[in-house]
Amino acid sequence: MRSTPSSTPVGSDLRTARLHLEPLAVSHAAEAPRAFADARLHAFTGGAPADEEALRDRYTRQVAGHSPDGTQTWLNWMLRRRDTAELVGTVQATVSGETAELAWVVAIPHQGHGFAVEAAQAMAGWLRGSGVRRFVAHIHPDHAASAGVARALGLAPTGTVVDGEVRWAGA
Repeated sequence: MRSTPSSTPVGSDLRTARLHLEPLAVSHAAEAPRAFADARLHAFTGGAPADEEALRDRYTRQVAGHSPDGTQTWLNWMLRRRDTAELVGTVQATVSGETAELAWVVAIPHQGHGFAVEAAQAMAGWLRGSGVRRFVAHIHPDHAASAGVARALGLAPTGTVVDGEVRWAGA
């Protein structure tokens, strides 16, 4: 993973056929509340849509690029359609050694078009090139769309359940 001069790891700017994956910046907090305002996004994860101030606080912590104890690297990308420049989702990885825990969110109007798979595959490919060898994701057992993304990444469900979510894992 490349680092800034202050040694904080950052994700690379990535592009797919339809998406631009922009490394998270605090400035995304101004636009993100509109993209993620639909409460249905929280059906499987809990919580509620966040306003700009809450996202600014969250993004400020996340762009630090690492956990407070330094044991995890945090990588976050905002997904933007290349044809319209519209913000459509996020992907993120929490990296510990050669393992990355992955997560993805696609805004309700943009679901069902394969954006989550496209972005997650781009992220996983970049992570593999950066030394990550194992991937995990935690998915609510009723969330078929996220299970489909995990399968597309080559992950399979394990017998482990954490906070009501099934751990998926793979290389």
